[in-house]
Amino acid sequence: MSESRELKILVPVNQPMVNLLGSRDELLKIIEKAFHSDIMVRGNEITISGEEKEVETIGKLFEELLMILSSGFTLTGESVERAIEMIQQESSITPTQVFTDIIISRRGKAIRPKTPNQKRYVEAIRNNTIVFAIGPAGTGKTYLAMAMAVKALLTKEVGRIILTRPAVEAGEKLGFLPGDLYQKVDPYLKPLYDCLYEMLAVEQFHKYMEQGVIEVAPLAFMRGRTLNDSFIVLDEAQNTLPEQMKMFLTRLGFGSKSVITGDITQIDLPESQPSGLNVVREILTDIEGIEFVYLTEKDVVRHKLVQKIVKAYKRFEDSRKSAR
Repeated sequence: MSESRELKILVPVNQPMVNLLGSRDELLKIIEKAFHSDIMVRGNEITISGEEKEVETIGKLFEELLMILSSGFTLTGESVERAIEMIQQESSITPTQVFTDIIISRRGKAIRPKTPNQKRYVEAIRNNTIVFAIGPAGTGKTYLAMAMAVKALLTKEVGRIILTRPAVEAGEKLGFLPGDLYQKVDPYLKPLYDCLYEMLAVEQFHKYMEQGVIEVAPLAFMRGRTLNDSFIVLDEAQNTLPEQMKMFLTRLGFGSKSVITGDITQIDLPESQPSGLNVVREILTDIEGIEFVYLTEKDVVRHKLVQKIVKAYKRFEDSRKSAR
């Protein structure tokens, strides 16, 4: 049986307690709910009493939260819950490392990773030429890749951004859709435009599009090109064929970086056709400059129900596989 312990934490006088504990102690209540120990607050002193290991864990949590606050980050219920999860799982990446990694800021909103895996993903992009991000919906695969692309453009690490997706037919033949070819494929590319609108001023975005500094195009338009001085994002890569994936990867030119994102549980190709994303995982392992990052339902940063939905579908798919 573990021994009991009491730990006192003195919060710096220049750090308002409301920033740490939340309005009406809403953040403190989240912490209390996650642990069994007693947490008492008097003035700027926090006293933690309980089982020794848990007291140490809570002490480490408050230490991390104070460091995060000192960086200028505003704590929210979501960020405190994620910090608790990281501390409890004894992740090698700390909450401070995750929450203080600002990729870009726009209109007062900072885009940053929110989980240890997302932090690993961002670091992989910084340190490699080609990165594959594989995971379910809502894990920030595309959003973080786009943020890194915009950051690289604004800091002149690259001269242009190229965003592409395979235009997989979903119930309708492209030939029967209205408009010219660009208008036909535009619905497939709209999620990429949505990300860009969040990260750039509207005037700046349209200027870059007109100048060709940002190009959004279907994957078929990449054939025969060499893409130099570019940050290239291939989204929805699970819907590429193996030959399309090879074609895309061999477009990479000098001074370029590429991020390929996809969800191997949402392949829209006919069952007889293999996914290029699945095949490439068997081909490009252990090559320097190429990294595969796997995100899970724990990295879902949308509504909490999305995480539960992803888990439920995973259980369903696993049970189907075991029943075969």
